[in-house]
Amino acid sequence: MSKLSKGELKTSFALSSVVGLRMFGLFLIMPVFSAYALHLPGATPLLVGLAIGIYGFAQAALQVPVGLLSDRIGRHVTITLGLLVFVIGSVVAAWAHGIHGIIIGRVLQGMGAVSGASQALAADHSRDDNRSKVMGIIGVSIGFAFVLAIILSAPLAGIAGLEGLFGLTAVLALGAIGLLWLLVPLPAHHRAPASARPGKVLQMLVKPQLMVLNVSVFMMHTMLTAAFVALPLMLKQHTGMALGSQWELYLPVMLVSAIVMGGVLRRVTSVAGSMRLVMICALGLGLALSGFSAAGTGHLLVWLAAVVFFSAFNLLEASLPSLVSRLAPAHLRGASLGAYATSQFLGAGVGGVLGGLMLQQVGVSAVFAAAAVLTLLWLPVLVWGRSRVVAADAAVAA
Repeated sequence: MSKLSKGELKTSFALSSVVGLRMFGLFLIMPVFSAYALHLPGATPLLVGLAIGIYGFAQAALQVPVGLLSDRIGRHVTITLGLLVFVIGSVVAAWAHGIHGIIIGRVLQGMGAVSGASQALAADHSRDDNRSKVMGIIGVSIGFAFVLAIILSAPLAGIAGLEGLFGLTAVLALGAIGLLWLLVPLPAHHRAPASARPGKVLQMLVKPQLMVLNVSVFMMHTMLTAAFVALPLMLKQHTGMALGSQWELYLPVMLVSAIVMGGVLRRVTSVAGSMRLVMICALGLGLALSGFSAAGTGHLLVWLAAVVFFSAFNLLEASLPSLVSRLAPAHLRGASLGAYATSQFLGAGVGGVLGGLMLQQVGVSAVFAAAAVLTLLWLPVLVWGRSRVVAADAAVAA
């Protein structure tokens, strides 16, 4: 694999700034949404969960079509239109006076599905043998945006409220549009192959060595979104941690998880090692969610569960996309990443609905318990798929 050229490096950092800015605004909502939204007119726990998850359903439905549109009218124009739709959705949610208005705003936010077009733009500006490096840089920016948003969400919500956070997401998306046109060059030509078409994406969803990774990203985002339906409420109700003070938990937890991630990823260099790590992290997510469910008023168990949960999630978020890029056939890499993104957003949608349903029917602890049970479905898939992933990597190397 060759080194990134100066142009590739510059464009990678520019595009990662665009993507990271948008994702930061999106992630800001998650840690506080349920605590605020339950007090809105018309709100029920199920509708709150739907409001969180419906963004993912809209993203999953439009990811591939918007990517194909970028082939026809250009990446910059498509991403700009998608971000403008996202801005409109953010404004609708900010001005909403009830949960139904926020649900409409979240649908519009999800319709600005520009992840596929952003990946295609990254592909336009990188050589085939450097594409995974470029995707890695963008992935790091998303991870940094996630960590920063989790830490800052509650303090910013305490200042501006939920409507202020939605307004801030609109401003950040407008800033991303500015960065896109100022910093990211127009590609000389598009290199998005016909492999990105819906039929190929469906093939990549079920291709054995990729299916195990698609199931993994679906499960982890189902767990994450369901957890965030209940986590702000659990911290407030069970541990007495006011919403504005919850950053005091997230800050040290995220720092520890970053140290864990840096130490672990340096030692995992093979696909076989990566798959072992995925299995360990899947088990870690299940144990952490069980810890949240059983914590009650026990502060120590909450802290330990949070460290395990976010360490495992961040490790998976860093490992899975690189595995997809490594295992996908070169001419079907776009379709493989499209299938992966579709699985991710479907998981977010299902997680929101699952969390809201369990919160409404049973209670806060049941949300974590239901999400933890998913581990029992996930681990057998990993056991079945591990040898297939390793065999596929050997075939690629050969």
